[in-house]
Amino acid sequence: MSLKRILVTGGAGFLGSHLCDRLVGQGHDVICIDNFFTSQKGNVEHLLDHRNFELIRHDVTHPLWLEVDEIYNLACPAAPGHYQYNPIKTMKTSVMGAINVLGMAKRCRAKVLQASTSEIYGDPDVHPQPETYRGNVNPIGPRACYDEGKRAAETLFFDYHRSNRVNIRVVRIFNTYGPRMHPYDGRVVSNFIRQALHGNKVTMFGDGTQSRSFCYVDDMVEGLVSMMNGPDDFPGPVNIGNPNEFTIMQLARLVLELTGRPNLPLEHLPLPPDDPRQRQPDIRLARERLNWEPKVQLREGLERTIAYFRSIRFDDFRAPTPNY
Repeated sequence: MSLKRILVTGGAGFLGSHLCDRLVGQGHDVICIDNFFTSQKGNVEHLLDHRNFELIRHDVTHPLWLEVDEIYNLACPAAPGHYQYNPIKTMKTSVMGAINVLGMAKRCRAKVLQASTSEIYGDPDVHPQPETYRGNVNPIGPRACYDEGKRAAETLFFDYHRSNRVNIRVVRIFNTYGPRMHPYDGRVVSNFIRQALHGNKVTMFGDGTQSRSFCYVDDMVEGLVSMMNGPDDFPGPVNIGNPNEFTIMQLARLVLELTGRPNLPLEHLPLPPDDPRQRQPDIRLARERLNWEPKVQLREGLERTIAYFRSIRFDDFRAPTPNY
């Protein structure tokens, strides 16, 4: 394996930090940039003494000139409360961030991977969602800054690919969880675990019949790396996620069981606007082209995640926005 100079934008975030771990461990020269809006320096603190790791505070909406061989573009708030806090900045991060990393990739002749999202499918009327499905997105709703921003980023990636022969990769990431999730990120897994460990009532949007598919972070990192190292004639998009589908009520019951709090009360809150009723990836393309599929099942992954949440001091974390 040849060693590379690799840029990871959003590299101090939950998923980005695990990706940096993987790449540093393989010996690559890794540059992590992050503006620390929703991420934590503590996520990459253990890497700072490595000679092949560099951390730069930078906002991807501004140009950055580096010489690299590969770019993983993971920069963008991903939890609804965070990306809705400053929706214009969220859209800028997706669009201007894509333009800036694509410009760098064009200049350096680098491979560049876009971390897109299952949110581009919106509230789907096709289930499970294949890559050929074009989505059901409200372009003027409160989630549009993220959904449409990611859709625009995909457009830019393929236009740079067609017009400038930039070597791109596009992955559509489905719900991901694991250690280093921010306890106040507002995602359903971290919310349920934090509330259960505190002995609080567990708050659930809707009646709990809506479904999601949860992919453990190690499997997700393996999918991202497999796509980056995959064939050049396969730019994507490709779904990366766990196809096992669970209702939110099933998730809540499992979290309460694993935290030893099976009798905590549940509080049902109104479902947010445009919240998807179903979310399940069709991963046949990832299996065929990347020989990838997830290995960690939900119970095992939740046990590891709960162990992480038990190991941290919640007072050491601040909510990035007042939304949570």
